[in-house]
Amino acid sequence: QVQLVESGGGLVQPGGSLRLSCAASGSAFSIVAMGWYRQAPGKERELVATITTVYSTDYVDSVKGRFTISRDNAKNTVYLQMNSLKPEDTAVYYCNRVPAARAWGQGTQVTVSA
Repeated sequence: QVQLVESGGGLVQPGGSLRLSCAASGSAFSIVAMGWYRQAPGKERELVATITTVYSTDYVDSVKGRFTISRDNAKNTVYLQMNSLKPEDTAVYYCNRVPAARAWGQGTQVTVSA
């Protein structure tokens, strides 16, 4: 079973930046699409960024131009560079396969506030 460990969240002011990391166990990492998801209080979890096995990327409209997803298959790690953060980006961020597998990590909290 794949284990996912997210890190890099924190408190940041509007306009600031954070870089999230997700370390995944398992030998199948390089052959699956990976994504970053987020869940804000009172809202459903949403997929915000996807990276395929051939490094194609896709983003939800609300983060396009501000977030960048990348992956390092040698390290079984996927990253999310978040720039120009807004208060509405506040959420718990998770990584998972795309489509998502049943098992989720603990997530990492991102809070954007002055």
